[in-house]
Amino acid sequence: MAQLSEIRTGIATNLASITGLRTAAVMPDNPSPPIAIVQPDSISYDDTFQRGMQTYTFTVVVLVGRVAERSAQNAIDAFCSSTGASSIKLAIERDKTLGGKVYDLRVTDMRAYATISVGEVNYLAAEFLVLCFAD
Repeated sequence: MAQLSEIRTGIATNLASITGLRTAAVMPDNPSPPIAIVQPDSISYDDTFQRGMQTYTFTVVVLVGRVAERSAQNAIDAFCSSTGASSIKLAIERDKTLGGKVYDLRVTDMRAYATISVGEVNYLAAEFLVLCFAD
């Protein structure tokens, strides 16, 4: 059976394939952008008979700096693309079993393209929804 922390770490490992993007499987105290932070969102238990599968939902929050708005938006735009070297979707789906920890995974949505505050610092951010299917 997959452990929540193993899945979270596997997603962060896949994201590390993007050059220049820091990754975190746990929320850092002082994030240093650009960074992708993997956060558990929900677990749907017993999706098949006799406890055969769970659906894990994760939110990956990507933060970039706000030093220059145009460059921050260009960076987030590249991460939001479904193709290219900076694509969050392609990076996460690079190994869809996370080394055998899950049956399959999919990046289904990009949402919440906005300015958010972490501590007292504002960042430009986007959230990505990731579904993982495991026992």
